[in-house]
Amino acid sequence: MRDSISARNNVQICGQGARTMLFAHGFGCDQNMWRYITPAFEKDYRIVLFDYVGCGKSDVNAYHASRYGSLEGYARDVLDVCEALDLTDVIFVGHSVSSMIGVLAANQQPQRFSHLIMLGPSPCYVNDGDYIGGFEREDIMGLLDTMERNFLGWAQFLAPVAMKNSERPELAQELEESFCSTDPDIMRRFAEATFLADNRADLPKVRVPSLILQCTEDTIAPLCVGVYLQQHLPGSTLRVMNATGHCPHMSHPIETVQLMKEYLLAAATPAPPRVQQDLAAVTTAASTVSA
Repeated sequence: MRDSISARNNVQICGQGARTMLFAHGFGCDQNMWRYITPAFEKDYRIVLFDYVGCGKSDVNAYHASRYGSLEGYARDVLDVCEALDLTDVIFVGHSVSSMIGVLAANQQPQRFSHLIMLGPSPCYVNDGDYIGGFEREDIMGLLDTMERNFLGWAQFLAPVAMKNSERPELAQELEESFCSTDPDIMRRFAEATFLADNRADLPKVRVPSLILQCTEDTIAPLCVGVYLQQHLPGSTLRVMNATGHCPHMSHPIETVQLMKEYLLAAATPAPPRVQQDLAAVTTAASTVSA
């Protein structure tokens, strides 16, 4: 199973640490997008990289529209990799839609994950009553229609909008090329699964602590989405970045690494005895009330 999943998802492993960090790329991307981030963690962690089926250098023959018509199919890819490598105590790092894919995976098998780190997450991209996701449903349907009619034009439009940082046009160019390197039909289905998903009901079920890295001036996942996540995701920490755009691991890797390391260091540092006593007292009181 290990060999077949490793080949199917182009699994790559590096690093020297005992604990594992599993990096999951975003929509229209591949594992290569993490190259500015992973070297900072290789000394202390084992790094596992992979491509979702249909993306990057994965085995496109393993792609089935019925499986990947929803984010659950991509969450199955994550769990398949974890099972094939017998991973536990995993720090899952997900960009964009992979943040919610990580939520789905952690809700199914929480024993495999210790923390979720989310870059530019959104549980729902569509505005719904008081909830502001950033897009009207008509906007999303127009985006999907453009993908069908003019895939190249869609990629040329979306890449710089998502990346921002116009002073570094090579970043938007790389993202555009990544979009265009994927089969248009697969990209269209992945886009529908991504932008029409609604994972708000999955958030309260999460039992794994998480870090939300929220960029400023993010057109895809605006600040109000990050605030919503922090309010509805148990055990979550929100950090608003100076980084702009939707891909801070590419445009602002130093800040991204710094915030990730600060979070992981704090998570690994035991609370002072007084705080531990207070937490124990609160737990005992809560148990008494429940009884």
